[in-house]
Amino acid sequence: MRKLDDVAQTGQMLLLMLLLFVMMFILGDANIRNLVSSSLNTVFAPLVGFGGANPFLTIVLAGIVVVFLSSLFTHLFTNWKAMGQAQEASKAFNKELTKARKEGNNNRLQKLMKMQPQIMRMTTQSSGGMMKSMFFLFLFIAPIFIWLTFFLGNSISYSFFTVPWATGVSLFGRDAFIMSNWFLMYMIFSYLAGSLIRQGLKWMSWSNRWQHIRNTIRPSTK
Repeated sequence: MRKLDDVAQTGQMLLLMLLLFVMMFILGDANIRNLVSSSLNTVFAPLVGFGGANPFLTIVLAGIVVVFLSSLFTHLFTNWKAMGQAQEASKAFNKELTKARKEGNNNRLQKLMKMQPQIMRMTTQSSGGMMKSMFFLFLFIAPIFIWLTFFLGNSISYSFFTVPWATGVSLFGRDAFIMSNWFLMYMIFSYLAGSLIRQGLKWMSWSNRWQHIRNTIRPSTK
């Protein structure tokens, strides 16, 4: 069983590395980026483009779409109850391990060390769903971000906006030094929207209706 778990974990890591390689290839090839962005532009420009007249709202809505999809895919593939149980088991194990070391109880310590691989395996299995969701994140979310970069660079009517502390702020300026202003806005709104969406999905995950939906989408192999 342990060998099977190790093989499964190795397979997940290889899949993640493959996805990262593919994404680096896509981002590094201008022709592929142009093909992806022009294809998505026929869909997203009419929905959230507003003819380039309101890039600020386009950034906010695109961020909400990306965060919603990422949160949804992560939630579908994550068993929050199993993760909570694994965290509690790991917490209790570390507490007992620390206590045995302080008391110098070598017999208890040896028994706990034999249990350590089981605790680690439980933690890995409970978080494995997040790695599976990475496939959908790369498949759907990265192209949306590529489109947003293309749209802002080619289709907007103006490139300045106003904030309470400044006027005439350039979308493409780097007031934050390490990133452009539009990307900073994108990150801020994505974080705020993501926090609300993830909390809402976690709250839903405890309901019987959500468990039924999750089992319908991902039927049990037992």
